[in-house]
Amino acid sequence: MKLINVRMLCASLLFCSGFAASSDEDFKIETLAEGLEHPWGITFISESEMLVTELSGNLRQVSNGVLNPEPIAGVPEVLFAGQGGLSEVTLDPNFADNGLIYLSFSAPDADQPKLNQLNVIQARLDGNVLVDHKTIFKSDPPRKTAAHYGARLAFLADGTLLITSGDGFNYREQAQTLDNHFGKILRLNTDGSIPEDNPFITTPGALPEIWSYGHRNLQGLVITEDGTVYEHEHGPQGGDEINVILPGKNYGWPAITYGIDYSGAMISPFTEQPGMEQPFHYWDPSIAPSGMTLYTGAMFPHWQGNLFIAALVPGDVRRIEIKDNKIIKEEILFSEFGRIRNIVAAPDGSLIMATDGDNGKLIRVSAKN
Repeated sequence: MKLINVRMLCASLLFCSGFAASSDEDFKIETLAEGLEHPWGITFISESEMLVTELSGNLRQVSNGVLNPEPIAGVPEVLFAGQGGLSEVTLDPNFADNGLIYLSFSAPDADQPKLNQLNVIQARLDGNVLVDHKTIFKSDPPRKTAAHYGARLAFLADGTLLITSGDGFNYREQAQTLDNHFGKILRLNTDGSIPEDNPFITTPGALPEIWSYGHRNLQGLVITEDGTVYEHEHGPQGGDEINVILPGKNYGWPAITYGIDYSGAMISPFTEQPGMEQPFHYWDPSIAPSGMTLYTGAMFPHWQGNLFIAALVPGDVRRIEIKDNKIIKEEILFSEFGRIRNIVAAPDGSLIMATDGDNGKLIRVSAKN
């Protein structure tokens, strides 16, 4: 079945059924922190404490709504250039017992300093210091560009780790081949070893850590309680996508796309090809989707099961309502703050947004009493 792009059908967002703008009249909005250098990743380590990455290389802690002025020590040096830097932070499924966290970041290749790689490390949080570092992933081959890293991390129910690895911008054709990490989702055990049931484990010439391929710049990754994996990625000019990820599947980039190149040139004449998955949803024009969270909190019970997607262009949050494996509503929220880099749900059910840029803010959205 061919996709219908809701946005292209609407002459006005305000008068299109199933796609609406919204105001903040039902919300309490407060700024938790400001002056952050390109905040990117957010994760909660307790009911009242969160970790926030700054793309420039610092890992920060916010406790009871107060930003610790001292960054967490022991974070590796990163390549802060272009779209590169310190990206995702996520907790080990047994964090309460082992204190382990995982960081993704760009760094120069040790053997070829003019090239760089996406790295993922495991480390233990000991007070305000990271100790016991272990590198569990480095993208291969190294790249010249500092763009399209992907860099999202999420755990499946079996305890294996998914890593999104972007196409490096200049390497898009390699997203269609299985001998590299460009435009892929990888699946690893927490020690960096490869699960024996990965889909390409016995495929000649394929890297056995690959879980899916044919992606561009994957910056949203959510795993639901029933195991559904939602991923979103930046298209070129148009064609940003939400995908439902299944192991071993090809998601088409750049052989099929709903977008065009930034120059206006055609990337592919095809939006469909046999053996390639269609997006669950796409946007044209682009919204530049960044973070994504699945809402399961109690503060806004009518939003339970909805996806919330942070968008950089022009800057808002998209609430995606899904029923019977179909998107039935897309609502625009919080368009007054500019570029939104990430959004997460706090343990109390409020939403935490990070605004983009060198004076980034953390903004809490909660229900009015």
